[in-house]
Amino acid sequence: MRIIGGTARGRRIKAPKGSTIRPTADRVREALFNILPRDLSGKQVLDLFAGSGSLSLEALSRGAAAALLVDESTEAADLIRGNLETLGFTDRARVWTVPAGKAVNRLAGGGPAYDAIFLDPPYDGGWVNRTMALVAEAGILHAGGAAVAEHSVRERVEEKYGELVRRDRRRYGDTVLSFFELDN
Repeated sequence: MRIIGGTARGRRIKAPKGSTIRPTADRVREALFNILPRDLSGKQVLDLFAGSGSLSLEALSRGAAAALLVDESTEAADLIRGNLETLGFTDRARVWTVPAGKAVNRLAGGGPAYDAIFLDPPYDGGWVNRTMALVAEAGILHAGGAAVAEHSVRERVEEKYGELVRRDRRRYGDTVLSFFELDN
């Protein structure tokens, strides 16, 4: 796996061994970042179900000011920390080893904090619907920001979660990216 754009463009990051973590494919990650605003300078990123950290690492490479990467797996957290160190992003990132729902609940009440929220949970487990509902209820997405869920084409994802409305949906083989924004 490699970083596609920004200051770390072309640099390799470690991918997990085995099948417990499914990293976002390079072409899907590239498409995601071509759809998001090109300049992420100063942006705050939340990466739920972070896995290898590839989505946040890409955002940091493209100028994001800070990222919070969340994964309940100790193996994933160790992989993320190693990738952050490899790319020199440790000063701009925090890693929480807790379930995504618990992290969102911990962040709730602090007001909008994130410009981009990434969700890449295990496919077909209903995680997107549960987590997007929590994100909407927590009110942690800035106006003008985007919450992007990566999920299986087989998984039914709602059009709306509270004030979060799906504005775009892109399919890449078995993978779908659903883009949500605040309904203003």
